[in-house]
Amino acid sequence: MTRILLVRHGEAAAEWGQHEDPGLSELGWEQAANSAAELASQVDSQWQLVSSPKMRARETAQPLVDATGLAVRIDPVYREVPAPVPMAQRKQWLRRFMQQQWADQPDDLWRWRRDIVEALSVLERPTVIFTHFLVINAVVSEAQERGEVLCFWPDNASITELHLEQGRLRLESLGRSLQTEVN
Repeated sequence: MTRILLVRHGEAAAEWGQHEDPGLSELGWEQAANSAAELASQVDSQWQLVSSPKMRARETAQPLVDATGLAVRIDPVYREVPAPVPMAQRKQWLRRFMQQQWADQPDDLWRWRRDIVEALSVLERPTVIFTHFLVINAVVSEAQERGEVLCFWPDNASITELHLEQGRLRLESLGRSLQTEVN
């Protein structure tokens, strides 16, 4: 069995659709430090750290990197959902997308989800992945065989745990859930 911990990034310094790649807000840095404190006692040299290339995910990883001395590998497969609209329309598109079913999605969004699940299914070491709200939802949807795009509202810097057994993902626990703005 391989443990996989999905950490949603801390609060971003800008809302989704306002900035291409914001870093963390002051509160986001505090949230990142809190998740690192929670994870530091579990993570040893057998673990690997992976992050989305987005600044807010990389910055959320930094306190755990500092606490453990482990390097973080950047993997674009864990990037946020690719919105097919200009930045000014992203928030509106995102709200519609989150109300839909996976069965209604175009091929490019299915590929995005499939690539994430395939990357997770070949992990051989326990792994902490710093990623995004809808990446976590896509994984939960797959693990629970649910059709909804939005399965729950993972809070900033929350930790969702999965176990990989014989190539199949099993949800162990959902991260802290809160109705927050997606940022």
